[in-house]
Amino acid sequence: MIQRLIAVLAAPLALGACATLPSETGPIRPSAGMVSAADPQAAEAGVAMLRAGGNATDAALATMLALTVVEPQSSGIGGGGFLVLDPEGDGDPTTYDGRETAPAAATPARFLDASGQPMPFRAAVESGLSVGVPGNVALAAKAHAEHGALPWKDLFDPAIALARDGFVIGPKLRDSLDRWRSVGAMSADGRALFYGADGEPLPVGTKVRNPKLAAFLERLAAEGPEAFYTGSNADAIVTTVDTATPAGKGAMTVADVTSYTAKERGSACGTYRLYVICGMGPPSSGATTVFAILKQIERFDMGAYGPESPVAWHLIAESMRLAFADRGRWLADSDFIDVPLTGLMDEGYLVKRGQQISATGTMPDPQAGLPPGAMAIMSMADPQPENGTSHFVAIDGDGGIASYTSTVESAFGSGLTVNGYYLNNELTDFNFAPGTANSVEGGKRPRSSMSPSIVYGPDGTFRMAVGAAGGSTIIAQVAKALIAVIDWDMSAQDAIDLPVIFAPGDTVFVEEGTPLVAMIPALKALGHANVTTRPGTFKANAVELVDGAYVGAADRRSEGAAVAQ
Repeated sequence: MIQRLIAVLAAPLALGACATLPSETGPIRPSAGMVSAADPQAAEAGVAMLRAGGNATDAALATMLALTVVEPQSSGIGGGGFLVLDPEGDGDPTTYDGRETAPAAATPARFLDASGQPMPFRAAVESGLSVGVPGNVALAAKAHAEHGALPWKDLFDPAIALARDGFVIGPKLRDSLDRWRSVGAMSADGRALFYGADGEPLPVGTKVRNPKLAAFLERLAAEGPEAFYTGSNADAIVTTVDTATPAGKGAMTVADVTSYTAKERGSACGTYRLYVICGMGPPSSGATTVFAILKQIERFDMGAYGPESPVAWHLIAESMRLAFADRGRWLADSDFIDVPLTGLMDEGYLVKRGQQISATGTMPDPQAGLPPGAMAIMSMADPQPENGTSHFVAIDGDGGIASYTSTVESAFGSGLTVNGYYLNNELTDFNFAPGTANSVEGGKRPRSSMSPSIVYGPDGTFRMAVGAAGGSTIIAQVAKALIAVIDWDMSAQDAIDLPVIFAPGDTVFVEEGTPLVAMIPALKALGHANVTTRPGTFKANAVELVDGAYVGAADRRSEGAAVAQ
């Protein structure tokens, strides 16, 4: 049954010559490092750094830069990200916050219409109002200065070559160009790059060159991050944002761009069944929510239930409902809000929360708790939709580990372009209604679901690095993968291949076309009144350590690949 669950999603992938998946050709067992990313060309870019003598930091940053070119719908220098980095592989990771910031002039009313009501979501996305100051380049510069091994300019070589010489449009990019043409083709650059004279997206297999982006990446490589945050690029970002329509000016200034700072923060770590799981703290909600899902069901014998049991998936859904209630109440930018991070990770608090969960029924109305150290309860608002995003993992031969999630938010971000790259729409991750922990403020970073994670075994050694893309489903994907590896003794690849259940509130979503659909009657019998299906638009990547060798995993729902050094 387990293999049947996995096999449903095990469709073949078209990969590069060096890109293989464990269950297709046998486990990858490199003598040195590995990169797993959502696009084979980006994974190859990262591995090129390892082969040149670079480390996991260099590889992760080169992968992010290459994704700017080959996966513009999801990631790139026009967006931001979070990096969980253990450069020595010693179990003491740090984290880098490259989340975008709101312009100084932004107020809680930024996304309200003339009548004081939240404006339509897509209208907000496709405008200058949605664009935050991009953070990926600043994150890259900070992480590289502190932990990189290769020269800064070398990190750009693969991305420059892909932009200058061209890359081939794959099925995922083609599908995004079709489904999201209102943003993909919003700008003249987007139309010229990816659409024909008839307005239709270019077909799969078309080679695309992006000389404007190649030229800018060459400048960025030669001049450093100042080429992004000052001068003509900063001016172009501001002009593009402030003159965008239809929703009006974004009110961004050059000072907003030049003053952006990526921040090094402490990691958020907790223990589940003797495994230490480390992730990103605020403004990410990833580490706290993933850990809560796990810890709240730790008292149940998940291994005995197994992935074939509807009760196992019911318990995951119930724990998710509790965890998302706390996420909605407490998580925001800790530079602006007194987030009770220690309390949200407190084992005693989570164990007590988990007492509400039953294997035989559902909770009627999960509410946010009062974690230790919480001073006041903020009001909640409905979460905003999230899409896009890309996760990648890089491991070097000395045991350095980088787990990096990067995003432009929705597909193609805001649709606005500068120098051949798309600008994010990250500010729509704020709650549109004022008066919540995650409401808009000038200089604030919106709450994120990105959950880059590193897992250490009971002996303290590296076990796995994992993360995902897909908005708030990221949390569900990562939690499911961790349960499958730790409780169900699955490989990272098989764990990623398992179906996804997502329960952020009263509705339980199960991945369509999978054996979870057959469990819907059982889930309803356990008390879940609203169970429905949703498409499997998920995208996770991981690298694990098995018998002393690295084994890569890439989501078969995407075009991802794991590439060995």
